Amino acid sequence: MKVPPRIIAPVVLAIVCAGVLMAFLWWQLTQSTLLTHGNTFHDTSIMGINPGSLTDEPIANGDVSLLHLRQGDMLSLRGEWAEAQEEYAAAVEANGGLPALRKLAQAQMQRRDMRGVESTLKKMKNAGARPEDILLLETIIDLRSGELIKAETVLKAADDSPQKHYGLALLALIQGNHEQAQQEIELTVNGWDPILRSYARTLQSAYQEFALFPEGSQLHRTTLLSRALAQVQECELALPLLVQVTSVKDDYRDAWIVQGYCELITERTEQSIASLEHAYSLDPQKSEIQYFLARAYADMHEYQNAITFFEYALSNGFIPQDEVRRLIAQNALEIGNAGLALDQYEALTQDTEATLEMFEGFTTAAVALGRPEDALAKALQATEKWPRDARAFELLGTVAAQVGQTDTARSAFEQALKLNPNLLSAQEKLSKL
Repeated sequence: MKVPPRIIAPVVLAIVCAGVLMAFLWWQLTQSTLLTHGNTFHDTSIMGINPGSLTDEPIANGDVSLLHLRQGDMLSLRGEWAEAQEEYAAAVEANGGLPALRKLAQAQMQRRDMRGVESTLKKMKNAGARPEDILLLETIIDLRSGELIKAETVLKAADDSPQKHYGLALLALIQGNHEQAQQEIELTVNGWDPILRSYARTLQSAYQEFALFPEGSQLHRTTLLSRALAQVQECELALPLLVQVTSVKDDYRDAWIVQGYCELITERTEQSIASLEHAYSLDPQKSEIQYFLARAYADMHEYQNAITFFEYALSNGFIPQDEVRRLIAQNALEIGNAGLALDQYEALTQDTEATLEMFEGFTTAAVALGRPEDALAKALQATEKWPRDARAFELLGTVAAQVGQTDTARSAFEQALKLNPNLLSAQEKLSKL
């Protein structure tokens, strides 16, 4: 089954928007002020890193798996790894090949699903994955499980490659052998793998930043390196280092922030709340702490607490505001506060860069509030904004059917299928009219 470019294009645009979102998110985190010696984070080199992939091998256009891969990428950039894993698994089922398998393995590793990773690795081997890619994934598994001697033995015996040097860099870093770590990072930066070059530069920047402060403490360096590990999707390796910092210096705000972030991303939600609440007690005005704490509460289904802290983050200037509004609206719908959700979606849909997801949210809230005319008008506005997007007409048809306008619904579904004959959800809805 082929996915027309007009369907792929909006998804790709959403990926770009999500990438900008996470870049802003990490910019906020990396601008935090370290309490030790008054040092500050300066690195903003999260831009351009493609999470969920160990290579930049392109994915063939026109494949159904592409849609699942792009949706998975958007979710992973938002830090929604459980949903991303589902999309990557769907991409594998749709014959997405090695690109889908690599991304699935990354999502499974983020979620500490080691049994799943081992199964995916076997599939990668059967699919002809490069030995060096397998080497790095197996090395990271060993590092995360504490098998440091095994990892070192395998790496030293392996053929020369960027994957080998990157694995040795991670090993040396967590062992505290910083001179060797920097040597291996430099070899990776000069290697042929573009993704690993990006990762290595992020780690390198942490060492370079620490070098700016000759009198900086080892706690400062450890926090910088932990933050860099978090940026390259290695929170599992960062957490033991962060515990070393926070157990010694209880008032180290930024270490607590990164620790809470890593616990959140790796689905240690209760621990994340504890860490972020401690950071909040140290600095109750910092919008980034409020944002991460809100996300942690949302993961625990404490939706009202989540809304409260999202609103704090919004009032304290968290950027981008659209991300906060989107999450306020989602959590408001969870507790039945459709009015709050509608207000947020109204603000979101007025943005020139609004996505179809925001229009869908508005119509859901409007119907829940008994305002069918507003829902229908917003759905019609979506078709005017995206006249060649089948999903916009499917939205119009869905809303029209909900409010009893059968003829309008039928016409909208027919137009959606004209734009994309393979849109099964529209076919099903049309058949039910």
